[in-house]
Amino acid sequence: MLCAERSRMNQEANIRNISWEDTMPIRHKVLWPDKSIEFCHLEGDSTALHFGYFLNNRLVSVASIYPSANSARLRKFATLPEVQGQGIGTQLLNHILSTINNEDIDQFWCDARESAIEFYKRFGMTPEGNRFYKAEVPYYKMSIKLNR
Repeated sequence: MLCAERSRMNQEANIRNISWEDTMPIRHKVLWPDKSIEFCHLEGDSTALHFGYFLNNRLVSVASIYPSANSARLRKFATLPEVQGQGIGTQLLNHILSTINNEDIDQFWCDARESAIEFYKRFGMTPEGNRFYKAEVPYYKMSIKLNR
Protein backbone atom coordinates (compact mmCIF):
# COMPACT_ATOMS: atom_id res chain seq x y z
CA MET A 1 0.00 0.00 0.00
CA LEU A 2 1.31 3.47 -0.81
CA CYS A 3 2.29 5.72 2.10
CA ALA A 4 -0.38 8.28 1.16
CA GLU A 5 -3.05 5.57 1.12
CA ARG A 6 -1.92 4.19 4.51
CA SER A 7 -1.92 7.71 5.97
CA ARG A 8 -5.41 8.35 4.62
CA MET A 9 -6.61 5.04 6.06
CA ASN A 10 -5.20 5.93 9.50
CA GLN A 11 -6.95 9.30 9.42
CA GLU A 12 -10.30 7.73 8.60
CA ALA A 13 -9.99 4.85 11.06
CA ASN A 14 -10.56 4.59 14.76
CA ILE A 15 -10.65 1.99 17.47
CA ARG A 16 -13.25 2.03 20.19
CA ASN A 17 -15.03 -0.14 22.70
CA ILE A 18 -18.09 -1.91 21.34
CA SER A 19 -20.69 -4.32 22.68
CA TRP A 20 -20.39 -8.08 22.34
CA GLU A 21 -23.48 -7.99 20.14
CA ASP A 22 -21.62 -5.72 17.71
CA THR A 23 -18.86 -8.33 17.37
CA MET A 24 -21.14 -11.14 16.30
CA PRO A 25 -21.54 -10.57 12.53
CA ILE A 26 -17.77 -10.31 11.97
CA ARG A 27 -16.98 -13.21 14.31
CA HIS A 28 -19.44 -15.34 12.41
CA LYS A 29 -18.44 -14.30 8.89
CA VAL A 30 -14.68 -14.60 9.43
CA LEU A 31 -14.15 -17.31 12.03
CA TRP A 32 -16.99 -19.80 11.84
CA PRO A 33 -19.15 -19.14 8.74
CA ASP A 34 -20.18 -22.80 8.57
CA LYS A 35 -21.59 -22.74 12.12
CA SER A 36 -24.63 -20.94 13.49
CA ILE A 37 -24.11 -17.36 14.65
CA GLU A 38 -24.89 -18.56 18.20
CA PHE A 39 -21.71 -20.68 18.01
CA CYS A 40 -19.75 -17.41 18.07
CA HIS A 41 -21.32 -16.22 21.32
CA LEU A 42 -19.15 -17.03 24.34
CA GLU A 43 -19.87 -17.41 27.99
CA GLY A 44 -18.35 -14.30 29.55
CA ASP A 45 -19.13 -12.02 26.61
CA SER A 46 -21.27 -9.82 28.84
CA THR A 47 -18.31 -9.03 31.13
CA ALA A 48 -15.48 -9.05 28.58
CA LEU A 49 -13.93 -6.03 26.87
CA HIS A 50 -14.75 -5.75 23.18
CA PHE A 51 -12.85 -3.59 20.71
CA GLY A 52 -13.78 -2.60 17.20
CA TYR A 53 -11.76 -1.09 14.38
CA PHE A 54 -13.82 1.27 12.26
CA LEU A 55 -12.78 2.27 8.77
CA ASN A 56 -14.86 5.08 7.28
CA ASN A 57 -17.43 4.51 10.06
CA ARG A 58 -17.75 0.81 9.13
CA LEU A 59 -16.83 -1.88 11.67
CA VAL A 60 -14.22 -4.06 9.94
CA SER A 61 -12.34 -5.80 12.75
CA VAL A 62 -13.21 -7.03 16.24
CA ALA A 63 -11.41 -8.52 19.22
CA SER A 64 -12.53 -9.50 22.69
CA ILE A 65 -10.51 -9.58 25.91
CA TYR A 66 -11.46 -11.76 28.87
CA PRO A 67 -9.57 -10.70 32.02
CA SER A 68 -9.04 -13.23 34.80
CA ALA A 69 -6.90 -12.64 37.90
CA ASN A 70 -3.62 -11.22 36.51
CA SER A 71 -4.05 -12.43 32.95
CA ALA A 72 -6.06 -11.43 29.91
CA ARG A 73 -7.18 -13.73 27.14
CA LEU A 74 -7.72 -12.61 23.56
CA ARG A 75 -10.61 -14.36 21.85
CA LYS A 76 -12.61 -14.00 18.64
CA PHE A 77 -10.13 -11.68 16.89
CA ALA A 78 -11.36 -11.25 13.32
CA THR A 79 -10.93 -8.85 10.40
CA LEU A 80 -13.17 -8.83 7.36
CA PRO A 81 -11.45 -10.56 4.41
CA GLU A 82 -11.73 -7.58 2.09
CA VAL A 83 -9.55 -5.42 4.38
CA GLN A 84 -7.09 -8.05 5.63
CA GLY A 85 -3.43 -7.38 4.93
CA GLN A 86 -3.73 -3.61 5.45
CA GLY A 87 -2.38 -3.47 9.02
CA ILE A 88 -5.79 -3.24 10.66
CA GLY A 89 -5.30 -6.28 12.89
CA THR A 90 -1.84 -5.03 13.86
CA GLN A 91 -3.22 -1.63 14.85
CA LEU A 92 -6.05 -3.21 16.82
CA LEU A 93 -3.78 -5.62 18.69
CA ASN A 94 -1.27 -2.84 19.44
CA HIS A 95 -4.12 -0.76 20.87
CA ILE A 96 -5.30 -3.66 23.03
CA LEU A 97 -1.81 -4.42 24.34
CA SER A 98 -1.30 -0.75 25.17
CA THR A 99 -4.65 -0.64 26.96
CA ILE A 100 -4.16 -3.75 29.07
CA ASN A 101 -0.52 -2.94 29.82
CA ASN A 102 -1.88 -0.11 31.98
CA GLU A 103 -3.92 -2.59 34.03
CA ASP A 104 -2.88 -5.16 36.61
CA ILE A 105 -2.26 -7.79 33.92
CA ASP A 106 0.92 -9.88 33.89
CA GLN A 107 0.18 -12.27 31.04
CA PHE A 108 -1.63 -11.87 27.73
CA TRP A 109 -2.58 -15.06 25.90
CA CYS A 110 -4.75 -16.61 23.24
CA ASP A 111 -5.50 -19.82 21.44
CA ALA A 112 -4.07 -18.96 18.03
CA ARG A 113 -5.06 -20.66 14.85
CA GLU A 114 -2.01 -22.36 13.41
CA SER A 115 -2.31 -20.17 10.32
CA ALA A 116 -1.87 -17.03 12.49
CA ILE A 117 1.16 -18.04 14.56
CA GLU A 118 3.58 -15.80 12.66
CA PHE A 119 1.25 -12.82 13.17
CA TYR A 120 1.28 -13.27 16.95
CA LYS A 121 5.04 -13.84 17.04
CA ARG A 122 5.47 -10.28 15.71
CA PHE A 123 4.07 -9.09 19.07
CA GLY A 124 6.50 -11.19 21.09
CA MET A 125 4.03 -13.97 21.77
CA THR A 126 5.41 -17.50 21.91
CA PRO A 127 3.71 -20.86 21.43
CA GLU A 128 3.18 -23.04 24.49
CA GLY A 129 2.51 -26.75 24.47
CA ASN A 130 1.32 -28.91 21.63
CA ARG A 131 -1.06 -28.33 18.76
CA PHE A 132 -4.72 -28.94 19.57
CA TYR A 133 -7.93 -28.75 17.59
CA LYS A 134 -11.23 -26.92 17.84
CA ALA A 135 -13.81 -28.11 15.33
CA GLU A 136 -11.01 -29.62 13.21
CA VAL A 137 -9.03 -26.33 13.10
CA PRO A 138 -5.44 -26.57 14.47
CA TYR A 139 -4.46 -24.18 17.29
CA TYR A 140 -1.60 -23.39 19.64
CA LYS A 141 -1.75 -21.55 22.92
CA MET A 142 0.42 -18.42 22.65
CA SER A 143 1.32 -15.93 25.35
CA ILE A 144 3.50 -13.01 26.37
CA LYS A 145 4.52 -11.63 29.75
CA LEU A 146 3.65 -7.94 29.95
CA ASN A 147 6.07 -5.31 31.24
CA ARG A 148 4.11 -2.95 33.37
